[in-house]
Amino acid sequence: MITGVIKNKIDKIWTDIWAGGITNPLTVIEQLTYLMFIRSLDEKELETEEMENMSGEKLSKIFPQSPNGQMMRWSRFKNKDPREIFEIISQRVFPAIKQMKYGRLPDFDENGELIEITDENGEEDSKKTAFARYMEDAIFIIPTPQVLQKIITGLDDLYEHDIAELDMQGDSYEYMLSKLSTAGHNGQFRTPKHIREMMVSLMAPAPDDIICDPACGTAGFLVSSAEYIRQNYEDTMTTEQWERYNGETFTGFDTDRTMLRISAMNLMLHSVTNPEIDYKDSVSKENSIKGKYTLCLANPPFKGTVDAESINDDLKAVTNTKKTELLFIALFLRMLEKGGRCACIVPDGVLFGSSKAHQAIRKELVENNQLKAVISMPSGVFKPYAGVSTAVLIFTKTGAGGTDKVWFYDMRADGFSLDDKRSAVEENDIPDIIERFKNLDKEEERQRTEQSFFVPKEEIAENSYDLSINKYKKVEYVPVNYPPVSEIISDIKELEGEITAGLAELEEMV
Repeated sequence: MITGVIKNKIDKIWTDIWAGGITNPLTVIEQLTYLMFIRSLDEKELETEEMENMSGEKLSKIFPQSPNGQMMRWSRFKNKDPREIFEIISQRVFPAIKQMKYGRLPDFDENGELIEITDENGEEDSKKTAFARYMEDAIFIIPTPQVLQKIITGLDDLYEHDIAELDMQGDSYEYMLSKLSTAGHNGQFRTPKHIREMMVSLMAPAPDDIICDPACGTAGFLVSSAEYIRQNYEDTMTTEQWERYNGETFTGFDTDRTMLRISAMNLMLHSVTNPEIDYKDSVSKENSIKGKYTLCLANPPFKGTVDAESINDDLKAVTNTKKTELLFIALFLRMLEKGGRCACIVPDGVLFGSSKAHQAIRKELVENNQLKAVISMPSGVFKPYAGVSTAVLIFTKTGAGGTDKVWFYDMRADGFSLDDKRSAVEENDIPDIIERFKNLDKEEERQRTEQSFFVPKEEIAENSYDLSINKYKKVEYVPVNYPPVSEIISDIKELEGEITAGLAELEEMV
């Protein structure tokens, strides 16, 4: 759990970077990510050296054993003069991590030139970590030695005294990511952690699941899934399942290389060392993945449109549109294997839009697959990013129908105020949503006037596959008993008399 002390220390590091002239939150996160990665390499090296001393066996090292190579270690340079630290990181460490291969950093020759890492088999990228793959175009922009020293001192204090455990490191990184308070140009938002965790709890991922978020951003859904699996299966997982957990269990795609670096770091800090994080335009022709995943969790871009020529024909066959929020639903259906499940966030327009494309994707979910639930969320959930109204769709790919009835839930509170401040409040429907979803058999007798209820497929089909809860919800009107008209008129006359008397008194005083 992140305490106020830890938050204050992170805020202090953030303020130091701002004071140095870097004010874009995404850039701040990116630069901190680089430094955290550099420190994590030295932590791993120290663990390897300890294992080597205990076992007496020679183990593979990350850092070259030369003086130049050892100079790049966090523990060796952190207490040096600020100007020397700045030179080591900007001229040595940073160029080295951009060329990291096979879990090793390259060395430097006497002239300060990088020595290329070679493999006896001539393989180039097979051993690169997900983070290292996307470092090639990274830029180190910490402006001065003084700012860099403040950040290093702040991070070191945080790691050594407050977040030594890996879980705490992950939570601290999540807190840093919470400072990303602006939406991307395509309408992508960072999904609040409690909403992600709700969706993950509803889907209950297991160690044998192959999980994908094709619009992963900071990899929040993958991180929440990893945490859920560890919390529920850590003591029972096999060696094979742990190997998959460290890699192919988690897949994420994004078109922003900065986000890919952040995703890889976020997963690394949550014990997923080599996930499948790839640069890919998910709805384009370059993505031809079919029937591969057992679970999709995503909050895809809401208001983006893409070039019609680049859209994969498989998706246009389901919903002929350029709207990303519709194309991604078709994409989930294609990427899931039969029996695969999905929980995704959509803007309300997807639920009731009247265009052919909107109706086509809803019909596909209801008639050709199994739509299980529609959870309508209040419009303040994504503040301060935006006040857009959203819903969570939960469905299973069958390719042969299976929707008999759909469960609707009207979420009115998520544990936080629905204004820009998003302060914690007592009202919270999320525990109730999880409890009811896991016991849907008890929902049969619920009335349309209540917060959750079932709607039969036939009724949804008759309403052009409209999935907005207001279409089916019944409102109870409570009659109000007013006094007789004569009594109301008498009260008005009495008030009028009082006003006239008051005005007369004022005139006498003037």
